[in-house]
Amino acid sequence: MIRLKALAAGAAIGAVLMGAIPASRAADLAAAKKSYDTYCAKCHGATGKGDGPGAAALSKPPRDFTDCAVMSKLSDDTLFNVIKKGGASIGASKDMAAFAEGFEDGEIHDLVAYVRTFCKK
Repeated sequence: MIRLKALAAGAAIGAVLMGAIPASRAADLAAAKKSYDTYCAKCHGATGKGDGPGAAALSKPPRDFTDCAVMSKLSDDTLFNVIKKGGASIGASKDMAAFAEGFEDGEIHDLVAYVRTFCKK
């Protein structure tokens, strides 16, 4: 009986810990592509080269996601923060809007994963 209570207590602690630590999940690249095409391609371009139709109106060219040398130096956390809080949040272009109100954190993580697909080594 004591052993059963110890196992139950261990399982409860494990459940609490599992809830506190987000489980890793596969990115929904199909949904991220749809979001990218709707909100990001206007400036970053359909192929991620920073050559979208809205790019010419910006004060700085948008990030070229196909530039592997630059993209490899940017952490996923940095990309996440730029999408969520805007470019000015990290000292980059203020033309990059914040999307904290438009996307949930999981969707932003999916966008980061999708943006990474443009860099083909």
